[in-house]
Amino acid sequence: MRGLRRARGGAVALVVGLLALAACSTPDEVPVEITVTGDAGAAPTLVYVAPLTVEKEFREAIWAGTGPELVDGAPVLIDYWLENADDASLVRESYSSSPTSQLLTEADLGLDLYETLSDQRVGARLLQVVPGSEHGDPYPTATVIDVLPTRAQGTPVTPGEGFPTVTEAKDGSPQLTPLETEPPATLRVQPLLRGTGRQVVATDTVTVQLTGWSWTGGEQFDTTWASGLPLSFSLQDVPAWQEGLVDQPVGSRVMLVVPPSYALGVTQSEELAGQTVVFVVDILNARTPGGTS
Repeated sequence: MRGLRRARGGAVALVVGLLALAACSTPDEVPVEITVTGDAGAAPTLVYVAPLTVEKEFREAIWAGTGPELVDGAPVLIDYWLENADDASLVRESYSSSPTSQLLTEADLGLDLYETLSDQRVGARLLQVVPGSEHGDPYPTATVIDVLPTRAQGTPVTPGEGFPTVTEAKDGSPQLTPLETEPPATLRVQPLLRGTGRQVVATDTVTVQLTGWSWTGGEQFDTTWASGLPLSFSLQDVPAWQEGLVDQPVGSRVMLVVPPSYALGVTQSEELAGQTVVFVVDILNARTPGGTS
């Protein structure tokens, strides 16, 4: 039998027989088994005998999410691991780069992934098995999907003196009340929510929600919350963020007060030249480039 793969160690394992299709099967049909192992936040391992015969799509929750329920038409952030079930080879994955964000619509995700994600919650790990199609991958695929949060989910932290007041709108987006004082001359960092994930390191690629305002007057000049789709980039491209976010745990919401002596990198604008700016950043994911966990 070709394509038999061995599992590496993992805290969670689920043997998924395609028993959910039993209602459409005859009694003498033998279900195919897939074992999925791996910890939350880490790349999974799928074990099955290939070639896998897949006549109908199949989906199963490896574990249920405990976070907010996904909303139809709203942003969703996912990691995925997709294999060619003919030979158990990896086709594409996001764990060695960054999670992907799209809207929870059939048009954005395609019918199969849309149905897999519908009615799920943040934190779920899902298995999707789909036959080959002339409109998609020509071979059957087995995919594991992790549903990630699209906003910070940490413990509130009381800000120190000298920081603008930040409140939260219903959609989770931060709102700023500016101070009528002179801005600080140095970079200042204030956690607003403290997450429980791994700490950010200087070489990480981070996935964030962000909003930026000018210190004077509090005019908003940048935000991801208009679309709700998180942004991923290397901290090495933005020195102020690299310095301010290092050692902050994933899941945190952090305020950065950035003086004009720092280049703003991906958010740099001539209109902001000479100004102190305020960012509120939700750290949704942080990953060392090339890693798989």
